[in-house]
Amino acid sequence: MIARAFYIPKDGKDGEDANFVANGWGVIGGIDAGIFARQLMKHSAALVKRWPCGLSNPVEILEEALSKTTAKGTSTACVLSLKGKWLHAAVLGDSGFAVVRNKVIYRSPDQQSEFNAPYQLGKASPTSCSTLDALRITVAVKTGDLVVLGTDGLFDNMYNKELEGVIASSLRDGQDSPEGLARNIAEEAHKLSLEAGRESPFYLKCVEEHGKEKCPPGGKRDDITVIVARVTCTCG
Repeated sequence: MIARAFYIPKDGKDGEDANFVANGWGVIGGIDAGIFARQLMKHSAALVKRWPCGLSNPVEILEEALSKTTAKGTSTACVLSLKGKWLHAAVLGDSGFAVVRNKVIYRSPDQQSEFNAPYQLGKASPTSCSTLDALRITVAVKTGDLVVLGTDGLFDNMYNKELEGVIASSLRDGQDSPEGLARNIAEEAHKLSLEAGRESPFYLKCVEEHGKEKCPPGGKRDDITVIVARVTCTCG
């Protein structure tokens, strides 16, 4: 599998998201402090690299990475690995992934205690979640499939059809590299996040819980991290 990442911070600074691309891939959406997210991803990447033959348990990677993280804070998390034809994932909160085979054939659910209050991994408070709360997901993939990982800055602003449209347009223009696809998806999500009056996924979630009178339409300005991976082989 070939994977590349692209990141757009909300305020043009370091931001709070983090990601890694190694023998596995992951995105972390920082909640309280970007340093926590970056430490967690650094340790996750180091642990993944210990297994050159492939990793099949992202939950254990998150568990050990969390134990090595000293910074205070919380974050959402999505860590994936490929073993043969099986894509294994640990998802906690509203970071997530989609598998695209011309269209989105799978999209991971998010975990929220209430609107805009995702489950959070960390050590900051007694209410923080542990890796025991993570969703354990296994999806069968085929050679040529695209796997799109993202923090909530992506999925709060972009519907599946819009994601499919960006990918289709990019492929028509010859921008078929994971790096180019990740950039195009992130830039489109950023553009959508700035659209006032738009009925974004974030807006519709708000309406569902609180009603239209309490939810101004529009996108959600946020850090946006996107990783795109192409499945090149389902052997092994």
